[in-house]
Amino acid sequence: MVMDQVTFRSDTVLSDVHLLLPNACHLMKRLNGVGQPVFTSKFRILRDCNGKDSSCDSPVHENSDASDVPRDEDGDLDVVRRPRYPTCNRDAVCPVIISQSAVTLTDQDEDSEEEDGACDIIKIEHTMATSLEDVGKQIWRGAFLLADFILAQASMFKGATVLELGAGTGLTSIVMAMVAKMVYCTDVGEDLLNMCQRNVTLNKQHFEPQESEIKVRQLDWMADDFCTDADLEFCWTDAEVADLHDNTTVLIAADVCYDDDLTDALFRILYRLSSNMRHPGTSYISIEKRLNFTLRHMDVACEAYDHFRHCLDQLQQMTDGKMNFTVEPVKISFSQFFQYERVDQLELWKVTAERL
Repeated sequence: MVMDQVTFRSDTVLSDVHLLLPNACHLMKRLNGVGQPVFTSKFRILRDCNGKDSSCDSPVHENSDASDVPRDEDGDLDVVRRPRYPTCNRDAVCPVIISQSAVTLTDQDEDSEEEDGACDIIKIEHTMATSLEDVGKQIWRGAFLLADFILAQASMFKGATVLELGAGTGLTSIVMAMVAKMVYCTDVGEDLLNMCQRNVTLNKQHFEPQESEIKVRQLDWMADDFCTDADLEFCWTDAEVADLHDNTTVLIAADVCYDDDLTDALFRILYRLSSNMRHPGTSYISIEKRLNFTLRHMDVACEAYDHFRHCLDQLQQMTDGKMNFTVEPVKISFSQFFQYERVDQLELWKVTAERL
């Protein structure tokens, strides 16, 4: 099935990543467990298989010999027109029969993944044009920014145990697993976690060769503890909770601060996790400053971003005698490994925790 137009309602949220995808038509792959259309996108890492940066554009060679200039049959200059969109951004995805039943990876899917499993392609299933409550099922520029940073600073995360908070579709966790040893990829909601697990399976060729592992787990920021109910699919085992506390040194979160209550919960769990970890932890949080006109201010404001900055300041100024947090911005000067619009409103923050 092909979706030519996105239908918007008053509560619809659409990521710029999907809005600006070069394909004129978006191909729907299936319906998920709650009846939402699921799309598949392929994102190319802009480097070759040896890890070197690569460019989407072919190099331009100057040639002063007029005899070599291409001409048509009438002798006129034959101008090769520039394609409307870069050809390296996304590959076409063929639709399959839509089913609302539980989805498993079939043998045919696995064979297809082996064929598509180039070292520079990440394949992500996602939804589009969701309500605010379901934005985790979309892909956001903050996830690409954080993924860029991980690949640019790969040696920093090599062999690490990492926890991602609010992983959504799992894109950043998948990139992190390309360099880290263990990644706990966490979020809430069975349907979202199933999508995330599906994406981890689709991209296992990126991290299994180096014996890295991703575990998709439920982590509710509003809850007081880890979910260890063995009857739930994405529960934690006691061994995993112990491993998280004993070995985790890095926490990451990509574009998760869009609601003040969730932002407050994020910083509470950052404090709780950091205070329970054996080793000093460093958190990297990406965020996009979104400008909106508000009736309350009768002007353009960034309320979600302002609240995020307020929470950062509170964390750094906290004096409880137990923990000390240092907050600093990360310069956005590292290489770009994914094709997206790296707007000036994208920011990356580093939070370093130290036990007193």
